[in-house]
Amino acid sequence: MNILLSNDDGILANGIRALIEALSPLYNVYVVAPDRERSAAGHSLTLHTPLRVEEVDAKYGAKRCWMTTGTPGDCVKIAVNAILSQEEQPDLVISGINHGPNLGADILYSGTVSCAMEGAMMGIPSIATSLASLHSEYEDFKVAAEFIAKLIGQLSNYKLPDKTILNVNVPGLEKEDISGVAITELGRRMFTDTYEKRVDPRGKTYYWMAGELISEPVDANTDIAAVRNNKISITPVTYDMTRVGFMDELKTELCVKDNCNWF
Repeated sequence: MNILLSNDDGILANGIRALIEALSPLYNVYVVAPDRERSAAGHSLTLHTPLRVEEVDAKYGAKRCWMTTGTPGDCVKIAVNAILSQEEQPDLVISGINHGPNLGADILYSGTVSCAMEGAMMGIPSIATSLASLHSEYEDFKVAAEFIAKLIGQLSNYKLPDKTILNVNVPGLEKEDISGVAITELGRRMFTDTYEKRVDPRGKTYYWMAGELISEPVDANTDIAAVRNNKISITPVTYDMTRVGFMDELKTELCVKDNCNWF
C-alpha cells in the first residue's frame, strides 16, 4: 500500500516524523509537506504565486520526501497531480500528526483537516490525525502514531464512504492511560470567540484573540467530550455541505406553486 503523508506543521515537525517511523516498516510512505508551519490555513490553495517544490533527503524510512511553499491543501493536490509517479499514487492520505487538537467546529479552520479533505475530494480514502496536547516533543507523538498504524490495519477491509474523511484526535497521555476509542460526532466549539483590546507603547489599539474553553456535558457523544474523558475520538466528516433535507422546505417557501421566477 502507498501512503501519502502531509501536514500543516511543516516537513520538519515531530508529528510527521513519528508517523513516518510508525508506518514506513509496513507501507510505502511518501511525504509532501509545507516547508514551514501553515497552521489554521483552512482549505486554501495557492493561485496567484508560483508553487515551488523541492525533493529532500528521505528520512525515517520514507520512500521519497518533498517540501513545498504551498498550503496543506496544495501539498496533497500537487502530490497526486504532478509529483508522484503512477506507481507512487496513494491508496491512502494521512494528514498529521497535528500539534494540538482539531475538535468540533474548529476543524473548519484546520490545515490538517483540509489536507485530508483534499484527498477525499480526489476520491482517495483519507485520515486527519491530531494530538490533543500542547506538548510537541517527538516522544509525545509516538502513542498517536502507533494508534494510526493500528487503525489502518483495522480498516483494511472497510471502504470509507465517498466524500468522507476520518478525523482522529488522540489525548496526550501514556498508552495505558487512554481509556478507549469513541466514534463521535463533532462538538460545538472548543473556545469562545473573545478578543482582548490592548494599546501598544505608541498608543495604537490592537486586539489579541483570547477565547475561553467551552464546557460540554461529559456524557455527550462528541469528540470534545471523548478527549476530555481520555478517549481517542474518531469522527467521520464529510465535505458535502448541502443541507439536502432542507431543500424541499426552502423550495416551498420561495417557489410557491413551483414558481421560482419572482425576481
